[in-house]
Amino acid sequence: MEKVIEESKQGNSLILEGKATNTKKLFIESYGCQMNFSDSEVVASILTQEGFNTTQKLEEADLVLVNTCSIRDKAEQTVRKRLEKYNAVKKINPKMKVGVLGCMAERLKEKFLDEEKIVDLVVGPDAYKDLPNLIQEVEEGRNAVNVILSKEETYGDISPVRLQSNGVSAYVSITRGCDNMCTFCVVPFTRGRERSRDPQSILEEVQDLANKGYKEITLLGQNVDSYLWYGGGLKKDFEKATEMQKATSVNFCNLLEMVAKAHPKMRIRFSTSNPQDMTVEVIETMAKHDNICKSIHLPVQSGSNRILKKMNRLHTREEYFELIDNIERILPECSISQDMIAGFPTETEEDHQDTLSLMRKVKYAFGFMYAYSERPGTMAGRKLEDDVPKETKQRRLAEIIALQREHAAYRTQSHLGKVEEILIEKESKKSNLHWSGRNTQNTTVVFPKENYKVGDFVMVHIDDCTSATLIGTPVGYSDNN
Repeated sequence: MEKVIEESKQGNSLILEGKATNTKKLFIESYGCQMNFSDSEVVASILTQEGFNTTQKLEEADLVLVNTCSIRDKAEQTVRKRLEKYNAVKKINPKMKVGVLGCMAERLKEKFLDEEKIVDLVVGPDAYKDLPNLIQEVEEGRNAVNVILSKEETYGDISPVRLQSNGVSAYVSITRGCDNMCTFCVVPFTRGRERSRDPQSILEEVQDLANKGYKEITLLGQNVDSYLWYGGGLKKDFEKATEMQKATSVNFCNLLEMVAKAHPKMRIRFSTSNPQDMTVEVIETMAKHDNICKSIHLPVQSGSNRILKKMNRLHTREEYFELIDNIERILPECSISQDMIAGFPTETEEDHQDTLSLMRKVKYAFGFMYAYSERPGTMAGRKLEDDVPKETKQRRLAEIIALQREHAAYRTQSHLGKVEEILIEKESKKSNLHWSGRNTQNTTVVFPKENYKVGDFVMVHIDDCTSATLIGTPVGYSDNN
């Protein structure tokens, strides 16, 4: 993961070792958040049972699926450019079918079939179990659309295939949807209301990963701190639950402790947190268990109370600082990362300076920073004029990124001279003589391979750093192996 970026991740095609008897070829690309990549693993699992093996070669695919992001206009434009590429291939291979999955499919629905003539099926994030029926519709010459949002956790009974896996780390989805209704965000409209997954099915998935030798999991959701299991249903309906359901309910703090205790040798991460929902109890649970990684992604979006209110962020600048203070008091070694939007409607220079001053106080380890782009259907898109000039947005964004780079360098320099536990994940991109892994703070560390291998926990002396990467020397195996 890049530590300082302006736009969403590039799409990744995914590989699956399917059944030898499968004869059809599936090509999947994913864009956007971690949840999309996790969902693509669910899709591959469903379609493996329908006779598909995946391929890296677009030209030989019988079915092409793109899992899309709608969080910014640029993300959608990237998908449309990919559809142009698919169209060129489809002219050579007219039997190839093309489907759009995910948030962009949910946002545009049937319009996608009119806007992009190449598209044969449109499938929202909660409708992947219907893919076999939809593919049958397409094979019979009809376009197919299913964008119905669910009121239950949709895929808790499906064991995802681990696509392009390093065999070391994996995502485990625990919640879907979001109830927060930030005015800039399409997620509540494209992924629906918050609902949580049965903790037993989560524990079973983690156990399966442990049995297969995985060393790290990330508990995943649009807002993990809102996790609440009381027997099924939407979080908003919890007050209607029976007294027995309430008494036996499981919140995120409970779940985190259950997973940590069940697998003391497995590293546990989680993403994403919402400032208004993160509790002191969660921070204390992180401090109590060594295997819960000491890093929190804590999006703030703006440092201005006036802008936070217009964004419908249900926290103030002061409440955010209080949460940061609690993290620093209980977990002083914890790294904190951010999401930040530059140029939200009506943002003044004073508002922008409030954002910079907030960053100076927190000194984030890394961040994801964007210029505001209006999203159709959101409250901001309907009610607020996008009145900050593009040049002003870009200048403010550049100032935010420059300050973040300064703080990232400050944070990496704080590791110099320390010996830290690193989980080896892959070969370094820059040298085939070095490994790459992460420490508990989620910072990338590279060091000589020597006799270590992927999946080993290694103690590494940190000798040098850049603003995003630590460089070290291995000193031996960790006791965690």
